[in-house]
Amino acid sequence: MSTNAPAPPQARQRVETPAAQLKTPRKKRTWVAPVLLILPSIVVLMAALGYPIGWQFITSFKKFGLLQQFGAAPEWVGFANYIALLQDPYLWVVLGRSLLFCLICAFSTVAIGGGLAMLMKRVGTAARLILQIAMLLAWSMPVVATMTVWIWLVDWRRGVLNWVLDKFGADSIGHNWLASPVTFFAIAVVIVVWMSVPFVALSIYAGLTQVSAEVLEAAEMDGATGWQRTRLIVMPLIAPVLSIVLLLQLIWDLRVFTQIKLLQEAGGTASETNMLGTYIYQLGVGSGDFGTASAVSILMLIITVAISWYYVRSLMKEEN
Repeated sequence: MSTNAPAPPQARQRVETPAAQLKTPRKKRTWVAPVLLILPSIVVLMAALGYPIGWQFITSFKKFGLLQQFGAAPEWVGFANYIALLQDPYLWVVLGRSLLFCLICAFSTVAIGGGLAMLMKRVGTAARLILQIAMLLAWSMPVVATMTVWIWLVDWRRGVLNWVLDKFGADSIGHNWLASPVTFFAIAVVIVVWMSVPFVALSIYAGLTQVSAEVLEAAEMDGATGWQRTRLIVMPLIAPVLSIVLLLQLIWDLRVFTQIKLLQEAGGTASETNMLGTYIYQLGVGSGDFGTASAVSILMLIITVAISWYYVRSLMKEEN
């Protein structure tokens, strides 16, 4: 009777070592291909964004006015621009106004977009297609073209809003809705939300299509109501999508410029309606103080990065 004796330790080592040697380089090389694929995009992005941000950062420490635009040497002032800004009460008014506007617009956009996404999920194919086409057309319009229509609607001389209200008995002919900061920002919120809702609604709808119908049917069989299914099943499953679109809206609404600037030119008071974007424009292009304008831009960048970092960090903690 024959027996299979175990191989000596040296033999086992000689047999196992080549396999181990083959596996290790493969594991080490798995990150090389992704890095090489993404490296050109990173280089282009850094080249496109790095120079303007670097120029602004350096300029924020200089006294840079109109003379410097024509070749005069700028004066290095260190943190003087930042100190003057932080001591200026108007900056804090603009900052608070911008943050409040940003929060109202972002959360309103996500709420309305989520409602439209739920509606698209429930209606038939024809109605859903019409709704999607309408939102895409509204979203694809250039900002200036969209603002031309909205300004015409609220114009104090021949605006549609005043005409409609006058037909209902309100003495509104000649009323300037943009003269008051309250109505100015109410109109601005409506415009910004209206222009942002299509993207959010379509993004959330894409997330809803990934929710398993079997899971919802099982919850319904267990006696869960429609609200309970939405709150306890659908919302947690699409939470990553909601987090991303909310983060994007916070960033986009914080740096809103075109809508506010065009409304100011149509009848608004700049000093009472300035946001961070229009304030930077007023300092740089309007007053020729590019050093201070650059300092405000860097502060705005810091706020944006802080919001993004906190939000992404919280999202990663939830996923872990």
